[in-house]
Amino acid sequence: MSFQFNNMLLYCVPRVLQVGAQFQVRTRIDVAGMKVRELTDAEFPHSFLVSGKQRTLELQARSRDEMVSWMQACQAAIDQVEKRSETFKAAVQGPQGDTQEPKPQVEELGLRAPQWVRDKMVTMCMRCQEPFNALTRRRHHCRACGYVVCAKCSDYRAELKYDSNRPNRVCLTCYTFLTGNVLPQGKEDKRRGILEKEASAAPEQSLVCSFLQLIGDKCSRSLPRSWCVIPRDDPLVLYVYAAPQDTKAHTSIPLLGYQVISGPQGDPRVFQLQQSGQQYTFKAESVELQGRWVTAIKRAASGRTPEGPDEEDVSD
Repeated sequence: MSFQFNNMLLYCVPRVLQVGAQFQVRTRIDVAGMKVRELTDAEFPHSFLVSGKQRTLELQARSRDEMVSWMQACQAAIDQVEKRSETFKAAVQGPQGDTQEPKPQVEELGLRAPQWVRDKMVTMCMRCQEPFNALTRRRHHCRACGYVVCAKCSDYRAELKYDSNRPNRVCLTCYTFLTGNVLPQGKEDKRRGILEKEASAAPEQSLVCSFLQLIGDKCSRSLPRSWCVIPRDDPLVLYVYAAPQDTKAHTSIPLLGYQVISGPQGDPRVFQLQQSGQQYTFKAESVELQGRWVTAIKRAASGRTPEGPDEEDVSD
């Protein structure tokens, strides 16, 4: 439950064990310095981000109309606070006051609470690409950038201005940027492997991307579905990830020369890739999505890249 006031946004939870108070405040975000924007997440529709100086919240409405109403209410409160601030500055400075432009508020590292990457969106550390597990490599969040990282990569502390300059757990990259200290030898020289290509969750950065079920593959026994991407900067290769935000794929398939078979099992959502005894079977979440994947893979299998003006765009 959220409550929007003129000067603050309160995120509350119901209080069921105590008589009298109905809600307990979990998070407060001051309207001064607050920003709001819509999120494009197919898994969580009608979501929007409220970013304050101290905290950042991802909120989900029940409908698009409700989301728009909340965003408009937040923006109206922001505009009102900014207008009062400008009026106060003009009254204090007078007509001969300082004409220097105020320094713009920019979401810089350590100055504003970051948007945290959801735990379930990654299966490996976003810095060293080592897979997480419940015993020896657990998930942590960098308080500066919001990445999900392992304990080894987040074993650093740096003072963050948005948290009153208190030391916070940060990843190695943010620690180096915020403190200026030199990296330990050898950590920055790790070369990227052939599978260490970041999964592109943004449609504009890929020809086609979505969750697919990889049937009959050994990874399908542990993963109900995989995040599959054909990136625009590498349009002849299909990368298969465990999660959308992973920075290392568990499989890459060079598509050149593959034969694409649509609906081999009598299911219009299924398609196969075959070449020289090698076979991959995928299942899309809809017939329309299967058609876009088949179109993109046939194009890549023939060696064509979507650079010409006549090429069809199959991205969603």
